[in-house]
Amino acid sequence: MSRSKKKNKIHGNTTAKSEKENKQDANRKLRRTTKQKVSSGETILPKLREVSNIWNFNKDGKTYNLEMSEKELRK
Repeated sequence: MSRSKKKNKIHGNTTAKSEKENKQDANRKLRRTTKQKVSSGETILPKLREVSNIWNFNKDGKTYNLEMSEKELRK
């Protein structure tokens, strides 16, 4: 993979590497609330966006940067 590089000059806004832990926590919370509602007999189940707030995740979107160097484009 020494020759692979990004094709678009887009990067995340913060220094966070990924949002893996945030996504895991959100899905655990969704599963927990779904199990509680099913066991209590409710028929309307929550959606992922209702349980978690994506604006509170570590990364805060992406930005197009026209002036990215070759080093930053490498994977």
